[in-house]
Amino acid sequence: MWRAWPVGAQSDSTAIVRVGAFVDTYYAYDFGRPPSLDRAFTTQAARHSEFNVNLAHVDLTLATTRARGRLAVQTGTSVQANYAAEPRVGALSGPDVSRFIQEATLGYQVVPRLWIDAGIFFAPFGSESWISADNWTYTRSLVADNSPYYESGAKVTWSPTARLGVQLHVMNGWQNVSENNADKALGVRVDYAAADRVSLAYDAFAGNEQPSAEPGALRLFQEVIARARIGSRLSLSGTFDYGIQRQSAARSAANWHGWAMLARLAVTPRSSVTARIEAYSDLSQIIVVTGQRAGFRANGGSLTLNVAADEAVLWRLEARALGSRDRLFAHAGSQGDRSSSNWVLVTSASLSLHQRT
Repeated sequence: MWRAWPVGAQSDSTAIVRVGAFVDTYYAYDFGRPPSLDRAFTTQAARHSEFNVNLAHVDLTLATTRARGRLAVQTGTSVQANYAAEPRVGALSGPDVSRFIQEATLGYQVVPRLWIDAGIFFAPFGSESWISADNWTYTRSLVADNSPYYESGAKVTWSPTARLGVQLHVMNGWQNVSENNADKALGVRVDYAAADRVSLAYDAFAGNEQPSAEPGALRLFQEVIARARIGSRLSLSGTFDYGIQRQSAARSAANWHGWAMLARLAVTPRSSVTARIEAYSDLSQIIVVTGQRAGFRANGGSLTLNVAADEAVLWRLEARALGSRDRLFAHAGSQGDRSSSNWVLVTSASLSLHQRT
């Protein structure tokens, strides 16, 4: 997901180097007990009844007056799940190497408040980070898991004021490092701090995501995000997605849409509780492929307890439920080995380490 960099210039030309590491371990119990142990329709807590590593990465960041960059390598079950759809066109593509590169970027400040970056980096979409410790919940919402987390391309970042930030992206496509056709895609994001306690964001995507051997299909995606703090303890967040995809020879376009609303309550200075409700619909299976005629539609909710043992260690306990009118979820012993509901209980512990030199 989107990651912000400081836009203002450093006070001098001394390079600032930061070395970091992150480890997120988890245990998830899926009450559907999927026979393969793989949990469908998610990238986070992707394995059932198994102690495992969701995400581990090490990174090196560099910042000078006019240059910046980040190199981060990663592994974990979320990485396997998220990069499984990487295109394989030719011998030098696919997820074999690219899934281990979380970010590899280089940026240059052209003029004050205007940067150009290129490489592999977090995509500008959504309100949830790829790094679990940065989010209000442990599992990702359906709108987050079904919009791009990463991209390969170039971007321009402009911050005309302290409250407004604009990004323009040219990328290979919808969450892919390797290309699957001859076209490039465009992305945009606008962030606006409407007040000290209220922030708004808009992002959009446009591109042809069909393989070269198939007829072109223009994909258009838009998203609106709002966040607000109420008092000293309560924070609210809402994300709303809508996308359409039109075949070149078709008169009508298929669409998908979803939303997620969250409320986080600080219980103590080191603990909080987050409640989430959400829904997602992709009946034409543009984004979520189920292999069933009815496509994908689901709604649900979750409740998360977050406890920060200190600045580096975060423990979480989360219960999540999803439901659908259709039998979408793997369920050992149910009719056709599928169920119309899914419940999961997950606990995790993460460690974040950073050192500045």
